[in-house]
Amino acid sequence: MNRKHFLYLVIALVVLGGAGLALVWQDIAAYRASGAKIGAKLLPGLKIADVAEIRLQDPKHQVTLARKEKTWVVQERGGYPASFQEISDLIIKLVELKVTQSEQVGASLLPRLELADPGNGGGGGTLIEFKDGAGKVLASLVLGKKVLKKDPLNPLPAAKDGVPAGRYVRVAGGKDTVVVVSDPLGKAEANPGKWLNRDFFKADRIRTLAAGPEGGAPHWRIARAEEWGQWKFAAGGGDLNPGAAVAAVNKLGSLSFDDVALDSGKEASGKPLVIVAETFDNLVYTVKLAGKGKGDDYFVGFAVKGEPPKSRTPEKGEKPEDKERRDKEFAESRKRLEERIAVEQALAKWTYVINRRELEPLLRSREEMVAPRRDAKS
Repeated sequence: MNRKHFLYLVIALVVLGGAGLALVWQDIAAYRASGAKIGAKLLPGLKIADVAEIRLQDPKHQVTLARKEKTWVVQERGGYPASFQEISDLIIKLVELKVTQSEQVGASLLPRLELADPGNGGGGGTLIEFKDGAGKVLASLVLGKKVLKKDPLNPLPAAKDGVPAGRYVRVAGGKDTVVVVSDPLGKAEANPGKWLNRDFFKADRIRTLAAGPEGGAPHWRIARAEEWGQWKFAAGGGDLNPGAAVAAVNKLGSLSFDDVALDSGKEASGKPLVIVAETFDNLVYTVKLAGKGKGDDYFVGFAVKGEPPKSRTPEKGEKPEDKERRDKEFAESRKRLEERIAVEQALAKWTYVINRRELEPLLRSREEMVAPRRDAKS
């Protein structure tokens, strides 16, 4: 090789090296611009205090969670109160999440990772948009396929292919950048029913309980003279099954619902069953159960009326110091009860969807409330 050829070779290496370095710096610049640096926050610019609306959409559902004064509501459920705990958990989690992996993925491959826009056919993910009070989009991302991690020590059949350990995410503005975060974000669903506040009425200290058709005589009515007394049929007619009585009474104190119905009148079927509970606090709960047509769900409405006693009856031989303490405890208890009643009366304007399994103790016939006969000993 002569000197001239050697110089040509050196010049070529310099040109190629410079081009390669330029490409490297270009990739680094694009990488930094995407915000997908390993260890960086997923949504570094999002401020929790600025978020006034969250919209989630998947190929089947859509939900809009809006902040109204001091509370959050679910717009697709007519402004029903939303779960502040669930919303705050989601926002805080997304704000704190960090990128664990970053890849460049072409648009044609996004459906494989379930990262396509939810409205563009198959392979759509779950879109999440955060907006401020003026409707401006603060941040937007698409949640895709969950990342599974093998766990040979997990004996559950559902863990055969692995357990959720992370999720693919496409952040708006990141071009073709797809990242992985270390949380599967399983509660980030677009189903409106999943975001409802689960507070419900609680009928406790029940004195009498009756069930029967609307506008007709009750199928059965049970009562007790004292709060911890034994339950009996109010009108006689057989021995009451104590287990069935306690199950029905306890259910009214722990009832839960699946969703809220906006137009239940068109879907309800059959004659409604009415449950009436009178309590030792002078309250009356009226619960109406209407079939939902097909399926095992019921439309459930309720009303609560009455006013708790304003004073308590002193015990015989009560000492002055005991009276003062008990009067104070009674006043505090009454205040808490009045607050609870106010919340329940606000919730009473809605109609709820509850599965038959949850209502089973209240749907029993009179025959099912009667204690089973014991075989006579020979």
